[in-house]
Amino acid sequence: MALKSIRPREGRGTATPVRRRAVVVAVAAGALALAGCAPGTPAASPKGSGKVDLKLTSDKITIKIQDETGFPVGDLAAEFTKQHPNVTFKIVRDSFQNLTANAPRLLAGADAPDLIRLPTMGDTVKDGLLTNLDPYFKGYGWDKFSVGQLAPSRMSTEGVRGEGSLYQMGLGYSVTGIYVNEKYAKRLGLSGAPATIAELEGWMAKAKAAKILPVQIGMQDGVGTFALQALINQYGDKSDLVDWMFNKPGATFDTEAGLKGATVFKKWADAGYFPSDVNAINYTTMVSNFHAGKGLLMFDGNWDAAGTDKAMGQGAARFVLAPPATAGGPYVAMGAANSFAIPAKAKHADATAYFLNWIHTDPKARQIIIDVTGASPGGDPSQALPKAKDGSLTAQVLAASAQVGSDDGFVDFMANTTAGIYAGAFQPDEQKLLTRRMEPKAFVDSIQEYYVKELAGS
Repeated sequence: MALKSIRPREGRGTATPVRRRAVVVAVAAGALALAGCAPGTPAASPKGSGKVDLKLTSDKITIKIQDETGFPVGDLAAEFTKQHPNVTFKIVRDSFQNLTANAPRLLAGADAPDLIRLPTMGDTVKDGLLTNLDPYFKGYGWDKFSVGQLAPSRMSTEGVRGEGSLYQMGLGYSVTGIYVNEKYAKRLGLSGAPATIAELEGWMAKAKAAKILPVQIGMQDGVGTFALQALINQYGDKSDLVDWMFNKPGATFDTEAGLKGATVFKKWADAGYFPSDVNAINYTTMVSNFHAGKGLLMFDGNWDAAGTDKAMGQGAARFVLAPPATAGGPYVAMGAANSFAIPAKAKHADATAYFLNWIHTDPKARQIIIDVTGASPGGDPSQALPKAKDGSLTAQVLAASAQVGSDDGFVDFMANTTAGIYAGAFQPDEQKLLTRRMEPKAFVDSIQEYYVKELAGS
């Protein structure tokens, strides 16, 4: 789920990230139905197991991309065409919400794109709607990439993510945390980063006492899920949550961590730490409100780093990771590929795979990823990272990403667990949770019930 500004940003998420990423409105409630009854069931792509061409064609071609609003695809496409004039691009953009809802139809259509932003795979692999990228993985040497970086983009024939063949690649790899308004932090005597959730709550209490909104957040389109998952991440073994998000048999959302996270999230709302009209605030408004000085904190991701520096001025905000439950604990944060896939019906699959490889390996492309999204460009870890401006929020989020990586603390975005769960369960149920219309245990039960029904295809 990654959300972005960039996302409706995507994890976005957007974020989102997110990451599997997040942000969906009522129209996405139809995603489940679409995933289950996409027109026809096309045969698996011949690119999945046969011979592929790793050389870029010399013919004049146009690669069609179905993109999410705010992603850096346009900048990347322009640079690619500059280097390879025979290849041009047609880019169609839509919101994260609409893409999540309409992806199966777009993939199955007669005029399928060559590349599509696809936060959640859902039934697309089972239905033969995606190109299997294994031949490119072998041909381009993607085995040098981090195993964990690519794991969420894999799916088995049984529909379990994290294993099996590769079906997606990222355009940047996100990290989430908390933006802090420096003016308010200085006024309240808050320096550095909170060491624990309890200390973070102390920051919120100080802000409220000083008549400063503690947390700028919105739930109209579900972006508040970032804060909820930031809590759940800290209260249990992250592997339990990852197993659930990857649809492993027997995994459940009904855990101590899930209940504790929902309980604290509701407690923050009940304490007045969120805007009184939280359910009327969407992602875009949340970010613009924070930029305008409405709030000490904002749970968000790397994709807003450059925009926040531009809007507020460098040094006006800082980026910190969500703290662990106990001091000294490892950092756990949502982070995932801003994932794209090549449809089985793509007309230019080989050229599109070449483009994806170029994004991960070309120095100029890698710099674009960092400059536009604030995300790590991924790829071979031995390849030099592009530079970010000293002291910038982009530099801070890249350092934070390295910290989470060293703690082996990355987890995917809950919003990307299934095709419909974000719009069908998280968004509406969190709205109830934050306005005293649902208790934490009922919330956890409701999410799990929706999850089970969706996986069963009902």
